[in-house]
Amino acid sequence: MKRIVRVDIASEKRENSMPYIVFSESTTTVTARYPRHQRDAIPRAAMNARAFDLTQLRTFIAIHDAGSISAAAEQIFLSQSTVSEQLQKLEARAGQSLLVRSRKGMRPTPAGTRLLSYARQISALSEAAFEDLQGVLLDGELRIAITDYYRPHDVGRVLKRFTSLYPRLRLHVSAMQSAQIERTALTGEQFDVGLVLRLMNEDVGRGAKALGYRTPGTLVRRERLVWAMSSTLAEPLGEPLPLVTLPPSCALQSLVLGVLERHNVPYRISHSAAGVAGMQLALGAGLGISCLNESALTPDLVVCPPSLGLPSLPRAEFHLLPGRADETDLIRHARNALLRLFA
Repeated sequence: MKRIVRVDIASEKRENSMPYIVFSESTTTVTARYPRHQRDAIPRAAMNARAFDLTQLRTFIAIHDAGSISAAAEQIFLSQSTVSEQLQKLEARAGQSLLVRSRKGMRPTPAGTRLLSYARQISALSEAAFEDLQGVLLDGELRIAITDYYRPHDVGRVLKRFTSLYPRLRLHVSAMQSAQIERTALTGEQFDVGLVLRLMNEDVGRGAKALGYRTPGTLVRRERLVWAMSSTLAEPLGEPLPLVTLPPSCALQSLVLGVLERHNVPYRISHSAAGVAGMQLALGAGLGISCLNESALTPDLVVCPPSLGLPSLPRAEFHLLPGRADETDLIRHARNALLRLFA
């Protein structure tokens, strides 16, 4: 009586033959014979079936952060069809949907939320491993100035991941207005690396040249600007429009006032906040409306409905400012590492 105990993959002289099974009367082994080219493919196929493609993971991150396939395509310099195809392949590999469309753009499913965390870690670890093999060691102190408009809900997590990748680097992070970061970037007295918000209706190249920069910096993220209000705020708001603002030195708030005045929209200042966090609280409390970039919207805020007749707004860009001529290798390497995380 024959018992099947195991299946072995044995060699076979007939290279082009189909796989077949050999039963042995004298042993309890069933031997499966495969052509050599098929045997070589078996381990690779088994390995790849349990692995994610790094490029697809990075595209997945880009779509999530940008909010749409079209916006992600602009950021990573690929066509929309290529980005869509990479997402479809990743979802096929995962065996489930990862992103769904909503009123606020592409949003992760529960599976997508779990994978997103892994994807960020995998991408960052890949970059860290490459730098380690290239002999790049980040050891020292780094001062970073960041506009408080940049991904308020995620920036802490991004910086925490940065410190976990480079544990010997000591960070000092300051939230500052973009105008202040731009003015003081050349001296290097307050910070080493600066991330600012710029408006797309500005001549970025001309503005950078006027400030003395060699280049306008590196674009790391592009977002829509929206009129925001509390989800509990009733319509109509009446006239003049209650407006929540930031200090006049904020370029975005200057833009808001200019847009309303050019379109003859009457308004009144209902609340003045010191920073984006204060503005979010005031808007959430229903004290008025204001302009925010999409990533700064909190769960209790919504985009103002078209029925309010508010004028359209330009897009915002986040730029990592260029390095100074006299900066150290530590700062230069740290800027490159931050660029990959900020994007």
